[in-house]
Amino acid sequence: MTLAELIAQARTARDTAIAARQQEQDALMALRSDENLTEDAVSERIATRDAADAEVTRRQEALAALEAEQVREDELAALQARTVPAANRAPAYDQVHRVGQDERTYRPDEDRRGAQFQYDVRAAFLGDYEARDRLARHMQEERVERGQQIRAVGTGAFAGLVIPQYLTDLYAPLARANRPFADACRRHTLPPTGMTVEISRITTGSGVDNQAAENDAATETNMDDTALSIPVRTAAGQQTASRQSIERGAGVEDVILDDLFRAYGSRVDNTMLNVASVGLTNVATTVAYTDATPSTAELYPKVIEGLSGVEAALLDQASGDNLAVMHSRRWYWMQNAMGTSYPLITQPGVVAQTLGANYAEAYGRGVRGILPNGTPVVVDNNIATTLGGGTEDEIYLVDRQECHLWEDPDAPVYIRAEQAKAANLGVLMVVYGYYAFTFQRQPHARKIAGTGLIAPTFTGA
Repeated sequence: MTLAELIAQARTARDTAIAARQQEQDALMALRSDENLTEDAVSERIATRDAADAEVTRRQEALAALEAEQVREDELAALQARTVPAANRAPAYDQVHRVGQDERTYRPDEDRRGAQFQYDVRAAFLGDYEARDRLARHMQEERVERGQQIRAVGTGAFAGLVIPQYLTDLYAPLARANRPFADACRRHTLPPTGMTVEISRITTGSGVDNQAAENDAATETNMDDTALSIPVRTAAGQQTASRQSIERGAGVEDVILDDLFRAYGSRVDNTMLNVASVGLTNVATTVAYTDATPSTAELYPKVIEGLSGVEAALLDQASGDNLAVMHSRRWYWMQNAMGTSYPLITQPGVVAQTLGANYAEAYGRGVRGILPNGTPVVVDNNIATTLGGGTEDEIYLVDRQECHLWEDPDAPVYIRAEQAKAANLGVLMVVYGYYAFTFQRQPHARKIAGTGLIAPTFTGA
């Protein structure tokens, strides 16, 4: 479990303790209005309220400790990001411009849009020696802070990607669905060779029966297995960039790679969910939800029905690590629900008289919340929204330990080829990786589908 998930659980536990303390306080106030009040009854209720107070304090301290640890982790991550890569040896002391307490040549507080920098670029080409000096000084500052990495599509496509570096941080990457579900699956290292992963599945088990009489032969049933062959797939993408944009731009290659890597992640995840025959949508058993006026209260029993089917399929192979996977529009629609009916059986981590809990995590950052029975929710926008009559999505219910994903630990791999496009002054960048997946080692998955999952509308009660 990640630190973020632990914090979310601790926050939910703290909120539950606060709600319990408030109930005790309300009960105490009601007791004091009783004309037949006895001192012992008040003392007992006060003691119960104080115990609830202590529980709130304990939960808050646990949450504060986890949040402090998260702050420290973020600080260390920031320090690590500022470290000069090992492949770039820091220049000698007498070969660098010493920044120290000196102000940067181009600063966001004085030149937020980079106008001074752009003026200096133009002026330097016209022979302005002072502009050249400022540019040279700035380039040396960049080398000190980022190593010798002063470095891509043509330059015209990346007109905003120029130094100073603070301007490049403002670029807007293409938003992608990425791989929330794939990251939640059970991970394995892909075998080093072969284009198929083979798994043996026991399809006929041993037999055991009561002995009819003493010395009679015991029941014998020979076990049998069936091979499950899982294909190794290749996801790949490429882009050719002009040498001018690579050599004259700043950070452009990193931007392209970031986009290629996220496109790779989106393709892996989308394939796992939607590919023909073996994608989750095609192997999951359907729990039909047909409703012309759907509501969260009516949908929730279907979730329980689906989870019941998951356990019935797995029996003693169930890990209990269940997961609900849904589109973000469905998760927000469920949060929009208001009502007066609540589960009769309370669940760990869920405040009484609520329909689950939202952890307020950003997209792609792990578990988004929990349903009323405690099942974690992962939001994934690779789930199709054009199913059924054209506007339906689906909700998947799975045992996370039986959602298997094999990947090369070094994937995706990056190839940077200059010779292939040398005549055009181009640089070819290719990203690829091998992976395999299955949900059929122990077939169990369920999906809620039907007219009850048409495009949601967000209205009041």
